Amino acid sequence: MKKYFILSLAALALTFTACGGNPEKKEAPAAAASAVEASTAKAASNSPVMTFDKSIHDFGTIQEGERVETLFTFTNTGKSDLVIVDARGSCGCTVPEYPKNTPIAPGESGQIRVSFDSSNKPNLQQKTVTISANTESGRETIRIKAMVQADPVKQQQRDAAAAARLQQNK
Repeated sequence: MKKYFILSLAALALTFTACGGNPEKKEAPAAAASAVEASTAKAASNSPVMTFDKSIHDFGTIQEGERVETLFTFTNTGKSDLVIVDARGSCGCTVPEYPKNTPIAPGESGQIRVSFDSSNKPNLQQKTVTISANTESGRETIRIKAMVQADPVKQQQRDAAAAARLQQNK
């Protein structure tokens, strides 16, 4: 029994001496982290920046079935070439046209045309276009919105279909 007690004490002492470390070793990871942050900040300051003339466009009130479009103008206010890799609408009714994989030098401008098809989209519609580019965040967003007045004939059909579903579920 005495042997087990001595072995336990020895293991405990070994554990404490192994965990106690040199404080200089603990500072090394912090110094490495500071170096990484500094290089990231330097890279970020050299990144391209997309500055838009507007971030949201309101089409106001439009009729169901109408197709509308708007232009978003942007300027590269960063320090390196801007390259847009992709731009996607939040649904199939919102379609962006953009300068794909075309370098845009610092100080130069470009345009993104966004079209919206309001077919079968009554009431308030808010859509987003997500732009994938070589900016610091990697993603930028622009938005459109519209109040779509329902087509009376289509609205009657939707109401009839909803009443039929309700009747079927009873």
